[in-house]
Amino acid sequence: MTQTTHRVLRLLGLLEARTTWRGDELAERLGVTGRTVRRDVARLRDLGYPVEAEPGMAGGYRLGGGRRLPPLVLEDDEAVALVACLRMAALTGGDAVGEAALRALTKLDQVLPARLRAVAAAIDGATRAMPRVRPAVDLRVLEQLAVAQRDHNLVRFYYCKPRGGGGTREVEPARLITQGEHWYLQAYDREREDWRVFRLDRMRDLKPSTWRFAPREAPDHDFRRDLASRYECVMRVEVEVDAQRLEARLPAPYRTELEATATGCSFVVGAPTWDDLAWHLLSVSRDLNTALILPTGPAADAFRQALGRISRQATSVAQGRPPEAT
Repeated sequence: MTQTTHRVLRLLGLLEARTTWRGDELAERLGVTGRTVRRDVARLRDLGYPVEAEPGMAGGYRLGGGRRLPPLVLEDDEAVALVACLRMAALTGGDAVGEAALRALTKLDQVLPARLRAVAAAIDGATRAMPRVRPAVDLRVLEQLAVAQRDHNLVRFYYCKPRGGGGTREVEPARLITQGEHWYLQAYDREREDWRVFRLDRMRDLKPSTWRFAPREAPDHDFRRDLASRYECVMRVEVEVDAQRLEARLPAPYRTELEATATGCSFVVGAPTWDDLAWHLLSVSRDLNTALILPTGPAADAFRQALGRISRQATSVAQGRPPEAT
């Protein structure tokens, strides 16, 4: 954004904040001359903003005509993308993000030109969302973390583990990351003296501090190689399933390091719980002739126990008995 554009937007904000401004007041606020103020007012009028001016001691500048915004200038594909993204956010969550997206859709309809408004209405009317609940996103947390990262301020919060428990962390925020339905914070954990990735919906009692830190260069983060940062249950398995077929069956966020083998493929799989991980692998190896090769150790034992629970529940349902409690 150029300096001129930024100044014109500041001028618009001042005109919206008060009924009337004298020219010398605007010049002082913006740090420019009266001639520059008059030139910027002319730019706002060219953009369609109804800026009125009255001469004399009691006169000044003010927004007239109901302070209505001019049509928003967007290309067709930009309007379609904007409406689609807002609609998706509005329909897939009842949190602050979904509510804000719904309000933004309403406002967008008021400023789009008639032709694009018709396109947006068509997309809006044709869109439906499959029932699901995404992790709630707290816009206040997003704002606090973004400001702390910008100002290089330490942040403290209680971090909840997926299966209960947790602890207090003090971190140097580096960047916010989105992946799928989740928001993450990549930060340097001062107690562990290493980089970590935290899910925002697992943060509690977030407290940005006034203590500043010298920014570090954050390493590139590849979610495909870092399942352990997201999931408690992770292990490598091998199945007699073609690698391309596995890619179609198992979503990318749950697997990594996919490699072809002589009889199928091997990969690392992760999930919040062992039962979830078992269901993932059952969807992959649902063919009766598929062999599943597991490593030895606690991870494999926990996975087999999850398979046992699922098998007992399925047997109970098939026999008309209530499923066993897990």
